[in-house]
Amino acid sequence: MLDTKYNHKEVEQNKYDIWKEKGYFNCDPESNKDPFTIILPPPNVTGKLHLGHAWDVSLQDIVARYKRMDGYDVLWLPGTDHAAIATEAKVVKKLKSEGINKYELGREKFLDACWDWTREYGGNIRKEWANMGCSLDYTKERFTLDEYSVNAVNKVFIDMFNRGLIYKGKRIINWDPEAKTALSNEEVNYKDTKGAFYHIKYMLAGTNDYLDVATTRPETLFGDTAVAVNPKDDRYKDLIGEKVIVPIVNRVVPIVGDDYADMEKGTGVVKITPAHDPNDFEVGNRHNLERIVVMDETAHMNEEAGKYKGYDRFECREALVKELQDKDLLIKIEDITHSVGYSERTDAMVEPYLSEQWFVKMDGLSKNLIEMQQDKDKKVNFFPKRYEKTIIQKANECYDWCISRQLWWGIRIPVWYKDGEMKASITSPGEGWVQDPDVLDTWFSSGLWPYSTLGWAMEDKTLFNRYFPTNFMSTGYDIIFFWVFRMMFQAEAFTGKNPFKDCYMHGLIRAKDGRKMSKSLGNGVEPIDMVDKYGADSLRYYLTTSSAPGLDLRFDEDKLTSTWNFINKIWNASRFTLMNIEGLKEIDLSDLSKEDKWILTKLQKTIKDVRKYMDKYEFQNVGTVLYDFIWSDFCDSYIEFSKFSIDKESTKSTLLYVLTNILKMLHPFMPFVTEEIYQKLPIKDSESIMISSYPVVDKKLIFEETNVEDIIDFIKTFRNTKQANNIPSDFKARFDIEIDPIAIKLLKLEGKIVNEELDIKSYKVVSNYTNGEIYFEKELTDEEKEARENLITSLKSSIERREKLLSNENYVNKAPANIVEMDRQKLEEEKNKLKELLG
Repeated sequence: MLDTKYNHKEVEQNKYDIWKEKGYFNCDPESNKDPFTIILPPPNVTGKLHLGHAWDVSLQDIVARYKRMDGYDVLWLPGTDHAAIATEAKVVKKLKSEGINKYELGREKFLDACWDWTREYGGNIRKEWANMGCSLDYTKERFTLDEYSVNAVNKVFIDMFNRGLIYKGKRIINWDPEAKTALSNEEVNYKDTKGAFYHIKYMLAGTNDYLDVATTRPETLFGDTAVAVNPKDDRYKDLIGEKVIVPIVNRVVPIVGDDYADMEKGTGVVKITPAHDPNDFEVGNRHNLERIVVMDETAHMNEEAGKYKGYDRFECREALVKELQDKDLLIKIEDITHSVGYSERTDAMVEPYLSEQWFVKMDGLSKNLIEMQQDKDKKVNFFPKRYEKTIIQKANECYDWCISRQLWWGIRIPVWYKDGEMKASITSPGEGWVQDPDVLDTWFSSGLWPYSTLGWAMEDKTLFNRYFPTNFMSTGYDIIFFWVFRMMFQAEAFTGKNPFKDCYMHGLIRAKDGRKMSKSLGNGVEPIDMVDKYGADSLRYYLTTSSAPGLDLRFDEDKLTSTWNFINKIWNASRFTLMNIEGLKEIDLSDLSKEDKWILTKLQKTIKDVRKYMDKYEFQNVGTVLYDFIWSDFCDSYIEFSKFSIDKESTKSTLLYVLTNILKMLHPFMPFVTEEIYQKLPIKDSESIMISSYPVVDKKLIFEETNVEDIIDFIKTFRNTKQANNIPSDFKARFDIEIDPIAIKLLKLEGKIVNEELDIKSYKVVSNYTNGEIYFEKELTDEEKEARENLITSLKSSIERREKLLSNENYVNKAPANIVEMDRQKLEEEKNKLKELLG
């Protein structure tokens, strides 16, 4: 028997370990069942569960449990990401606190420290997966630095290098001066930042005239090698080919004509710094301009800045602006707010920086992805569909991908150098060869995740051959470019297939007021705290049924409380059922009442709708359908009906049959409480609900309509009318009810149910109920009757007096208008009251 009260902490204890030990989570490559594969987005190996990842794993576990119960051989493969920048930053910080310098320690010992860190904190995420009830196949667990990943990454890099799809070149990249590494465009967050346009005089060589050049980064003028004007700009087109003098450094540079100079923006004249701006870099290429790097990797000024060498870039800006003012070279400072890039990992302001890096040539790969998306048999199906347009737009606009990172923690680039020669190889080509010091972007290895984890680059390809491509993956729309796009083009390039068939995009979780959750705002929520307070079942159900695909979710703890109350309702309904079916040996649905037939028919429709929405990943609709059926139809209606025939075998059987199917449909959402209740059922089809069969529609249990809906409607209307009119609970001794002939029929046919359910004493026939109305008439005492008669007499007298008064034109014309109006209102009120008393 279930405990009297639902206690999520007791219910969720030990079940996970039992499921895991019994192997319920594991796939079976030798099974004759159809395979179904799910991708788990690999979180930071040393990180902890955040709400977004809790949403992901809840969605995926729902699909995994549903498909497993529906007869599929499910592989839900767990794994973690080495998170190169984040992990290296944490280890560097730890070593620094111990007085140890990364570079003095050396690469090998530093990597040992990273592995120690990973082993120390790497188990946290697994514990939190367990707390959430994730049915992951731990026998297949992977890591982006294990042999599966390393072998695949090396194989892909070398193949792409040999095909000319990977190259090394000097380009303007996003530089993180704190982490001292390059960043891809997707690793940069843009924020509105207060800044200024500094209007500086660039003197025309050999004259006293100047050009007004506006810049937000005056410290980069040490790298200026030209100024540009638009060749169509009548103000400046005659100056093309002339020279200007870069202030402070006194470098003479040309005025070039280039369409990049916007005639409508600023003064129409732009300084060109090819080594510190991506647009200037392209202008420099078109005009063969020198590239002068003026900062080092920490964003401090180098020798090109003269006396400002060693200054931080912002310190240099402040001092340089003062010098420009002192030398009358500063025209004005114009305060602005502009969008500035910051490192996603360290939040340092990104510096556009000329650097030699490794790049993936994206043009051909993007076109291949677009072509595959145009093939209905090969394309990825996005949920919602609008994200297909997003991915195509990204493919059409993407730039070459910078994949090298100036870090030590990660997969080292398999390229070797000797005497000006370069070779791509996993191992050293021979004596004297030196390996590239950089590592690959973490997203390079994560992009291979759908097939690297299955042994694509290993000798044994059993898993790859059976479980690739993946059937279902889900992730937040914020990493559609980081991860989804890269998985797609890499899979197409190396397997000829898309990496997954269905891609579910969920939104972001925001605070209740719609703002982004962050530590600085103090509005963050720890999922494990919510699990401790409300249970994993409540959190899972709330996260997955409260928002449509692709939409953000505003986290509201009140709604989480409502979910807990819903589970409590299920618990109490289950207790009632179990208490009343003791001794039931078999489910016998042969002698059914119309209430039994009604709930069984409702159940079949619910199963049909739930399956339809589950297959379309419309979990918010699944939640609505289940909630309505369980709360309204089963708990509030059928259980109440069953109390009047609880001794019948058919009623007991129906209760058990419906409850069992409810538990099975709920199980993917609420694994713990459904297992707890399922284990208490006297009749069940498997030792665990996890491996039981998911409900299917039974057409034999769909019956013709009965008048049960009319009974329910009458009861609801009766109770609502009673509540709206503040009728006391003991009304049966003091009131009659007036109902129409249809309701009389219900009372006669279902007298036991309706009369006893509502405690109806007596009733009078009127024609009101067809309009959805019920009237209550009070039986008066002698004292109340006398008071009523006195009130009627008083009202009649007052009405007669007011009518005479208001028929007097003298009074109406001479009395204050507000007094006359008040008498009219009082007269109307008294007439209505008298009419009510006289009935």
